[in-house]
Amino acid sequence: MTHSLQGTLETILVVDDDEEVLKVVVAILKRADFRVLSANSGPSAVKVADKTDGKIDLLLSDVDMGQMSGPDLGETLKKARPDLHVMLMSGGAKGNLLVLNYGWAFIQKPFVPVKLVQMVTEVLHSKNRSQPGGQEFDSRKDTR
Repeated sequence: MTHSLQGTLETILVVDDDEEVLKVVVAILKRADFRVLSANSGPSAVKVADKTDGKIDLLLSDVDMGQMSGPDLGETLKKARPDLHVMLMSGGAKGNLLVLNYGWAFIQKPFVPVKLVQMVTEVLHSKNRSQPGGQEFDSRKDTR
């Protein structure tokens, strides 16, 4: 199944404790016509989600962050928003190991913008909202 590499104004919450990475990812997703919310930590992402009345379609979070890991953040947000898609990103081997237990979509940093937009679009359009088996979107298994 092919999807356009342009967003349709789905809302994505991007979380990364590296301000430069956060700025770049937000810019990439905005250019692709997604509505983007952002936070620089797990606890601040929970506050953003709590203040957001509308739907958040996707959490795109760094795996390894100081106060709360990306997987923990995903678990926390899915309690209140069970339809939330979760996609994790990491630049380190430790992050890779944490992701394996969850089965959520994963992209390895650094990534090229087109690959990020492609994976986000595929995850948003996946049938299973909780993504068990989301490893089919794992950039470590890129077969294209």
